Amino acid sequence: MKERLPAWVQDWIGTIVPIGEVLLILLAAWLLQRLVRALVRRLTAHRGLPPEMATVLRRVSASLIGCAALLLALETLGVSGTVLWTAFTGFAAVGAVAFFAAWSVLSNIFCTVLIFGTRVFRLHDHIEIPENGEKPGLKGRVVDINLIYTTLQEVGADAGDEASVLQVPNSLFFQRTVRRWRGPQVPTRWLAQPARDPASQQDR
Repeated sequence: MKERLPAWVQDWIGTIVPIGEVLLILLAAWLLQRLVRALVRRLTAHRGLPPEMATVLRRVSASLIGCAALLLALETLGVSGTVLWTAFTGFAAVGAVAFFAAWSVLSNIFCTVLIFGTRVFRLHDHIEIPENGEKPGLKGRVVDINLIYTTLQEVGADAGDEASVLQVPNSLFFQRTVRRWRGPQVPTRWLAQPARDPASQQDR
């Protein structure tokens, strides 16, 4: 039958047929969506389906039908659905990792601006981040504040001869309670030796 068609039609038939198939897929998806909406309206009117549930069903059905129609149309045009799904999942995974990494960095940068703006602490102040209540946690003298970290130099009786530095993410200061001592003078409570356990003294 193809040989009976004019030559100009034979040249265009390889393009017209896929376009026609794509249009038929889109028409079928539209009709199916209309059918689903009519069914949801009937359930809402006669079966007492809540309006919120009806809205969710309409949106979910529209998304599923649209995605299915898109995959079928692309497969009709010669694009493999497996390749598309693999590419989509790969981009989604990379995008999720990049989003969380960027969110962490942006969160620390924003908290740095808040530290300078609200003056939570300044350089050379002594700060402490308790774990729970009065339980000691991170503490030290603020020696540097950059866009991502605040550097604390450990001081006090438990710092040792060679005191190390702690690099604390700036977002942590807005998630926990911060105890602050102004100025470079070391707090007296940090210089005191830790109390011995009474139970261990009784054993002696």
